[in-house]
Amino acid sequence: MYKKLDILDEKDERLRKISVDAKLPLNKEYKKIIKDIITELTYSQIDEYAKKYDLRPGMGLAFPQLGINERIIVIVHEVEDGVFDEYVVVNPKIVSNSNEEIASEAGEGCLSVNRDIDGHVKRYARVTVEGYDEDGNMIRIRAREELSIAFQHEIDHLNGILFYDRIDKNHKFYTEDELRLI
Repeated sequence: MYKKLDILDEKDERLRKISVDAKLPLNKEYKKIIKDIITELTYSQIDEYAKKYDLRPGMGLAFPQLGINERIIVIVHEVEDGVFDEYVVVNPKIVSNSNEEIASEAGEGCLSVNRDIDGHVKRYARVTVEGYDEDGNMIRIRAREELSIAFQHEIDHLNGILFYDRIDKNHKFYTEDELRLI
């Protein structure tokens, strides 16, 4: 039986805390939460389920968004219609990034931010993330474009940063001449 996750709203001060490292391997309770996150993120990207369960589309969620102050992120990336790659990274760190920066042309959104916020968020076009899987095995992920943005967005959550903190108040929008928009 599917039950919607209880995602914290941006007004909740717990979202502004810096998360602590999670202990590995993850316990059964955390593995169940991860499964539930994967289900909700997947459903949110499939129109039929998104309508049925009243879900806003999202491709990532960090444990702090559920009120758990630990460094765990989950990303469900639709690589082609109805086909998803799932990423679960415990204690993730960006170990390298491209010089090139990009922004999502439509702007970023967040499942904890229930309003539209105008502006482009400058992100690295490519990042390499290292961390651990649920069982404590070291993993390394190279992400580019939209997936790179998602990793940076979710890792920000672990550091108490919301995407709109990164919008330049004096220069909210970039042109293609200033920054590659995807």
